[in-house]
Formats: sequence, C-alpha cells, structure tokens
Amino acid sequence: MVRLPLTPAEVARGQRLGALLRRARGERSMLETALAAQVSPETLRKIESGRVATPAFPTIAAIADVLDLSLDAMWAEISRCDNEAGAADAGHRAREPLTA
Repeated sequence: MVRLPLTPAEVARGQRLGALLRRARGERSMLETALAAQVSPETLRKIESGRVATPAFPTIAAIADVLDLSLDAMWAEISRCDNEAGAADAGHRAREPLTA
C-alpha cells in the first residue's frame, strides 16, 4: 500500500491536534493518560508532538474520552484554521479574473 504524502494543511491540523491534547492533559502524566485510553505512551507522544498527523479515529476517540473532550469541539478547534484559510482562498479566487 502506498501512502500519499500529507498536505501542509494535514500536517498543520495534526500539530493543532497535538497541542490541543497536551493542553487538555494538563498535569496528568502521559503514561497515565495513555494507559487509561488503552494506547501506548509512544503513540500518545507521537500524536502530541505532531509526528502522527492523521491518527486513527478510534485512537483519538479513546484519548478524547479520557480527557473529557467532545469530538465535535475538538474537530471544530483543529479545523478552524483550515476553514479560515479556505474562506480566504475562496475570496481571493472570486476576485481573480476568469481566463478562457
């Protein structure tokens, strides 16, 4: 199976996800959080550091549950910059002259 390279937007979203999880974890240890979510501490470390930009949904759902985070709120926060950039790009494209 060939994996396509991640887009810059996907990498940035992964970094925002990692930052969100670190903030939500607060003073809890990474080990405690990972074990409660039934993921390896290494997996949690990679997600929090942004090295795994597109983690599996069940993994994120388990971590979110342990940290009492709403998946809807998480998605809204990590994709907010994508939406703002997309709106800015759409507005920019709308002002460009059409060429044949």
